[in-house]
This record gives sequence, C-alpha cells and structure tokens, in this order.
Amino acid sequence: MFDRRFDTERVTVDGVAIHLRRGGSGPPLLLLHGYPQSHVMWHRTAPLLADRFHLVCADLRGYGDSDKLPTSADHFPYSKRAMAGDMVGVMAKLGFERFFVAGHDRGARVVHRMALDFPDCLEKACVMDIAPTHHMYATVDQRFASAYYHWFFLIQPYPFPERMIGADPEYYLRHKMAAWSRSSAEFDARAIAEYLRCFRDPQTIHASCEDYRAAASIDLRHDEADIDVKVKCPLWFCGGGTVSFILRTTY
Repeated sequence: MFDRRFDTERVTVDGVAIHLRRGGSGPPLLLLHGYPQSHVMWHRTAPLLADRFHLVCADLRGYGDSDKLPTSADHFPYSKRAMAGDMVGVMAKLGFERFFVAGHDRGARVVHRMALDFPDCLEKACVMDIAPTHHMYATVDQRFASAYYHWFFLIQPYPFPERMIGADPEYYLRHKMAAWSRSSAEFDARAIAEYLRCFRDPQTIHASCEDYRAAASIDLRHDEADIDVKVKCPLWFCGGGTVSFILRTTY
C-alpha cells in the first residue's frame, strides 16, 4: 500500500523493537496511529506528504509488528510516557533530534505526553480526535460512555476483555471500525486485512487492553502531576464527532 519511496525497518530502543516504515524527503515528520490500527492507517496520507517531509510511520509498542512487552501491576510499560520515550528514542536513532509529529487517537495521546516530557524535541505537533484523557474521565456522562464504551470495557481486569475479544477478534475489529466511519467501504480492504493480521495475535489484544488500563491509572497520575504544565511547541488540534462536542461545550 505504501509506494517504493518507503522502506520497512525495526529500530530497537532500550530493548524495545519498534516496527516502522519511512521515506520521502524534507524535514522529519513522525506519524502515530490509533486503536486498533497500526502504522498502515497512514497508507493514503503518507504519499501525499512524501514530497514535503521525511515520514516515519511507526507502530506503537504493543501494536502492529512492534514488541509486545510484559506488563506490570501499575501498567507503566503501556503508559503514554513509555510510548513517548520509545518514539523519541527511535527518532534519535534515525538521526532526528528534533522533528514534527502528528498522532491520531492513542497516538495523539502519546504526542501529548511527548510534548510535556520532551519539549525540546518537537518542532510542531498535531493531535487528532482526542480531548485530554484526564478531563474526559473526570467529566464522563451518558453521551460519552455510550460513544466510548470500549474505554470502560478494555480496562476491566485481565483476562476478561482479552477473552471476550479473543473469542472473535475479526468481528470485534470490523464492528469497531464500522462504528467509527460512515461506511465500511471507507477502508481499504488491504488495510483491514493488515489490521486483522496483527489483531488476531492474543498478545496484541492484551497489549491494547494494557494501553487502556494505563490510560485509566498511571497516565492519569502523570497528567495530574502536570496539570498546570503547558505544551510549549505550536499545537494544532483536529477533531470531529463526540470529541469536538466535548471541547465545544467545555472550553
């Protein structure tokens, strides 16, 4: 799905192997995907940007073909702080000490943490389809819970959600993707096949649950510690649907 300008690599940072695809020419731009996808979600966007940027499209730890790590009681291995550290380390190993970054959904939450923990690394940042996690948990209502039920399902103790999803991962993934689009025809069949290839792996299902468990625990503590810290780099927000409703009615 990516053209010949893009090469596949695995870059290891502190023992964690991150799978990525990169190519193009210009200043470095890191692209981070959401749930339950992988870097493949950028297959239509990347060719449009390749003449302006050197693109790095990476799989977050636990997703795609990146490493699935053992977790811990506090879920730190799947915290956004750990994921942000992965990506800053990857970019440094590729020779980019400063870079542009854009993230969607889970990837956008990694971008937000990256902007707070590694402000000197970012030229500009873009976050798509998120509102601050801390705020969303603190102000949950029926509208939010209905649209984002998976936030509360995936954080249930292991192995309940893993067993439920693992019983029919293809049905679950196709249902989630269809619910987030006007029509399932919006998605390239090759991209869906790639998401399914990765999501059929029980380790991927478990890692993605750990991502959400971290968001409901250690990530909140990190956010509370930085509640008054402002993002220093230029930041662009792009969102729709429920997220835009939350932001319009709150800020």
